Formats: sequence, C-alpha cells, structure tokens
Amino acid sequence: MAGRARQAPRRGRPKAPPPPALAGAAGARVESFLEMLAAERGASANTLAAYHRDLADLATFLATQGLGPDDASDTTLSAYMADLARRQMSPATAARRLSAVRQFHRFLVAEGLRKDDPSAVLDAPSRGRRLPRYLSEAETGALITAAAEAAQAVEAAPTSRLDQARAVRLLVLVELLYATGLRVSELVSLPWGPLASGARLIQVRGKGGKERLVPLSVPAAAAIARYLPLRAVFETLGPSRFLFPSEAEAGHLTRQQFANLLKDLAIAAGLVPTRVSPHVVRHAFASHMLAHGADLRTLQTLLGHADIATTEIYTHVLDERLRALVARHPLAASRNR
Repeated sequence: MAGRARQAPRRGRPKAPPPPALAGAAGARVESFLEMLAAERGASANTLAAYHRDLADLATFLATQGLGPDDASDTTLSAYMADLARRQMSPATAARRLSAVRQFHRFLVAEGLRKDDPSAVLDAPSRGRRLPRYLSEAETGALITAAAEAAQAVEAAPTSRLDQARAVRLLVLVELLYATGLRVSELVSLPWGPLASGARLIQVRGKGGKERLVPLSVPAAAAIARYLPLRAVFETLGPSRFLFPSEAEAGHLTRQQFANLLKDLAIAAGLVPTRVSPHVVRHAFASHMLAHGADLRTLQTLLGHADIATTEIYTHVLDERLRALVARHPLAASRNR
C-alpha cells in the first residue's frame, strides 16, 4: 500500500532517560535502576515513566537541602513523606512514591553503592480499602448493545469503508474487554495472527512479561470474525502485526484513543461518561464473573494478578452488594421505620 514506510519496531528493553533534576552521578544511578527494572522485572515503558517521575520529585525535594536522591538519610526521607502530606497528595500516590523510594534504595544497597537503607524505617501512609468502580450487568449490556447497534447502522448505510471499520472495531474492543477482562494495554496491543485463524484462546503477555491464556466468548469471537475483513483499512503505514493497527508511535491503537471512544459510546448508551473507562469495564468483568460462581484462583489467572490478595478485593464488592440486598429486604425495611 502506498504511503510512508512503517518504521521498524523498536527492539530491546524500554528505557527512560534520567530527568533534568537527576544529572551527574545521581542521574546515572537512577538510570541504572530503571534499566534493572526493565531487564530483570520486565517493567513496561509506562511503569518506568512512573518511577522516573517519582524519583524526580524526590530529587527536587532533596535538592533544597543540598542532597541528591542517593545520599538521603532516614530523617530527610521522613521529611519528604511529611512534605507529600502537606501537599495533600492522596494516600495512594504517596504510597506509590514510597514504593519507588524503597526500591531505589534497595537497589543501591544490592549494588554496593550504599551500606544502609534509610527507607527501611519509613511507614506507609494509611490507605483505606477502596472498592473498584464497576458497571452493573444491565449497564454493561447497554454499552455493548450501543456498540452493536452503531456497527449495524453504519454497515447498513451508504458509508465509507473506514467508517464501517471504525464502528466494528469499537464493537470488537468492547466485546473483547468484557469477555476477557484484559488490561487496556494488553487489549490494544493484541497480535492479530492467531486470531485470524479463528482461535478461541488468546495468549496474552501481561505485566512483567508473564504470559497467560484467556478464552474468548462466542460473541467476542463473532465480532472479531466480522472485523478482520475490515482491519486492513487501518494499515496505512504498511502491514502490521497488531489486531488494532494505528499510525500511533506504538503501531497500534493507544489506550487514550480507546478510552475516548469508550466515553463517546457511554453517552450513546445513556450512561454517565465519567463513570466509564476501560478499567471500569475490566472491573465489571471480574465482579460479574465472581457473582456468577467463578472461584478466586480462576479469576486471578484470567486477570493476570501476581498476588491473589489483589483479586480478593472483588469479594468485598460482593459483600457490599449483599448488604444492600439485605437492607432492601421487606422485613428489614419495616423494622427501620
């Protein structure tokens, strides 16, 4: 196909350069730390960027005291955590910053660059258990129905092949997301080769480079079969290995693009768009699976959670739902009058 030549895919581990606040020897140590995360733990570019920002924030604070990020004491690190609280940083963000600080200092000790770990004495900020936001089964059904109706309407009208491809692609994305519970980064970067042969299992490469097999539902498989003849419309830069090719730098539809498409679809489905995101649909998949009898170990495997404690949060969602049902029981209601 005519047009610009597709750039060769980047090879090697993802790497983020040290931020301006981390120059010199300290910057080199942070860069080595990020390289270790990429090489040994399979950290994604997004994860590296998050650590990058967190250590830059620490460096900015320490610079006011004439210190670098690699020569802080337990006292200065405690002062840093107090500064995060003064800035009214959320407990979740502060906990993530603390995790970055701890892992960086453990790396320094392991590499023999420090003899002590000043972060070991720090206490994590208090974090209440936050239940995941999710859609009800009716709301999720409305979302999928809106996508299906839009695809049907575009296919029936005298529209361009690109418009048809976009509508069917969105239907596939929503069907796949709800059928598999994939992370949005896993979804948009799916390869198309195995799916072209009608495979009912997809191999997903998740966090840390870990791979898992995820089954496809009948509606998701049917949507993919409907989309594949239209997929070539998006190969504007030449043949692509991705199921959802794009001119974006990554070579596939971006997470942000899909999130925006999903919000537009939410409006069409009569839902509040701020309540709908790819992660919310992933939560819906997990919550609905558990409500219909899936066991935690199976759900852990499907979601790609390294720790089952992460999966157990969905049991609290069920607890909340059961309490609400009991509260609406006629006998309970009559006693509360």
